[in-house]
Amino acid sequence: MNWYQRLSKKHRRTLWRILASAVLLALAQGLRAGGVLPDVWYLTLPVFLIPYLLVGWDVLRRAALNIAHGQLLDENFLMCIATVGALAIAEYPEAVFVMLFYQVGELFQSIAVERSRRSIAALMDIRPDEARVLRGGAETVVSPDEVAVGEIIVIRPGEKVPLDGVVTEGSSELNTLSLTGEAAPRDVSVGEEVISGCVNISGLLHVRVSKPFGESTVAKILELVENSTLVKSRTENAITKFARVYTPAVVACAALLALVPSLVTGDWQRWVYTALIFLVVSCPCALVISVPLSYFGGLGAASKNGILIKGANYLEALVSPDTVAFDKTGTLTQGCFRVTAVRPQGIAADELLTLAAAAEQHSNHPIALSLREAAAAAAAGTPAGAARPVPAPLPSPEAVEELPGLGVRATVGGRQLLVGNARLMESQGLDCPAPEGIGTVVYVAQDGRSLGSILISDQLKPTAKQAVEGLKTCGVRRLVMLTGDRAEAAEAIAGELGLTGYRAGLLPGDKVAETEALLKEKRGTLVFVGDGVNDAPVLARADVGVAMGALGSDAAIEAADVVLMDDNPQGLVRAVRIARRTRTIVWQNIWFALGVKLLFLALSTVGLTNMWAATFADVGVAVLAILNAMRAGQAG
Repeated sequence: MNWYQRLSKKHRRTLWRILASAVLLALAQGLRAGGVLPDVWYLTLPVFLIPYLLVGWDVLRRAALNIAHGQLLDENFLMCIATVGALAIAEYPEAVFVMLFYQVGELFQSIAVERSRRSIAALMDIRPDEARVLRGGAETVVSPDEVAVGEIIVIRPGEKVPLDGVVTEGSSELNTLSLTGEAAPRDVSVGEEVISGCVNISGLLHVRVSKPFGESTVAKILELVENSTLVKSRTENAITKFARVYTPAVVACAALLALVPSLVTGDWQRWVYTALIFLVVSCPCALVISVPLSYFGGLGAASKNGILIKGANYLEALVSPDTVAFDKTGTLTQGCFRVTAVRPQGIAADELLTLAAAAEQHSNHPIALSLREAAAAAAAGTPAGAARPVPAPLPSPEAVEELPGLGVRATVGGRQLLVGNARLMESQGLDCPAPEGIGTVVYVAQDGRSLGSILISDQLKPTAKQAVEGLKTCGVRRLVMLTGDRAEAAEAIAGELGLTGYRAGLLPGDKVAETEALLKEKRGTLVFVGDGVNDAPVLARADVGVAMGALGSDAAIEAADVVLMDDNPQGLVRAVRIARRTRTIVWQNIWFALGVKLLFLALSTVGLTNMWAATFADVGVAVLAILNAMRAGQAG
């Protein structure tokens, strides 16, 4: 009886009403067939009205309320007209059975919707109830939205991380399962960022809050989850429009079917009964229920895999990806940059690193972080990346100017310092040789003189190659990389991954231009996958923008249509497979429902079917379509 325990109180009450009505219907029919109940309407009708009203009073009530609000033609109205008409022509058992079976279908629908809603809303468990904030040297328990940026919060083992921030004291492991769908814990220590929604596993953490609750990771995820089911797919919208035309059309046809042959033949009993059968068969509930439910289940299946899709229209768009364009850093690569070579010119290597790090010391870009780490390692006399070195004091720049797509211009010790890519050096007329090796080259110049170059290498994500192969298996025709990195580094990565092309040395505006060109050449959907602030315009311009959610920027997540919470590019392959499975289920239901209904509509017009068969053609088909739609929630 585990299935019964999982039912809500509302569903249990409905189930008992259905069972009680079925028993009373069987009893009434038995009394009538046995001759105990005289076959006169004023005695028979009240006996059958008891099970009819027991199971159908809420349908009658909804129909009356909808009529009062001007919503005349819906499935409640069709069921009322059909069953009340059956009672009027003394087809009492059929009237009760139609209402009974209709309620069975409604129960299945409600259970299925609740199940899919639970799978999507499972992420709601990440909502933190409280935060422990240090105020006046003591812990105070407050609501997360009452904590200000810069305050220190305390997170004990077993508690949820309530807000985004940086660890200031302690070390621990974080369970990110609710966010990413991945069970592997993540180690964090002093200086590392933590995101809200994770669960602290082992150690006590002190975290300095970096964002208010309304802008935190958990708040953004909850907003995505709550809004994802509001955006309908083109198929859903088409079915809704179809039902608006279809329902009044079949009511008009049923009226003609009752009137015209009756006026010609005078056999009102037969043709009114035939028209009622026509109404029961024509109810579009199998379509208007199962299609949205299938997409609802598909969104739920994606969320269970750590993939947040902002609406059913984007799930539908993922069915036919023709071109997939990737950003490089943080998308295909880990974004864990390390200095692998230094080529100074007339200056010591550690001094070159110190100057580059000084210019970039206020930046959070992965390249800037790697420069500061290398400078600290050089000052400490340890290899970069061997251990987390204690940062050495860096010269403070008097002024820093960001040069989008080029680098930075800083004034350090009264001297102008340029740190950036080859384009920046070319714009100054400087010729700077690059170190040997594959990676990103950072050039440094001071007062119009080249000081040398630094090679910073990144590593591919372990799943990047499998993701590319998986997308090829899914039939993606073009797989390209759009990056601001050097052509040599882009060519090496594209070759290793098996991409069909790449565009290197791109500024943010160039990425948009390349995306426009790809949109003109595409044969299906264009998908762009990125994670940085500079990717936001391209994510918004693509047919489907996919952002890395765990490490990606807020701007990228806001602009994207799909968010991969585990930063795993293979999530895109899973999303495409879930979308295709959902689409297959949707069209199975559409063809099955239309086929059965058209068959029974044709049979009913020539009198070759009865109310019992018509009930199966309506509610039975709806139940089967709902059960099929529930499979979408298991996709993945």
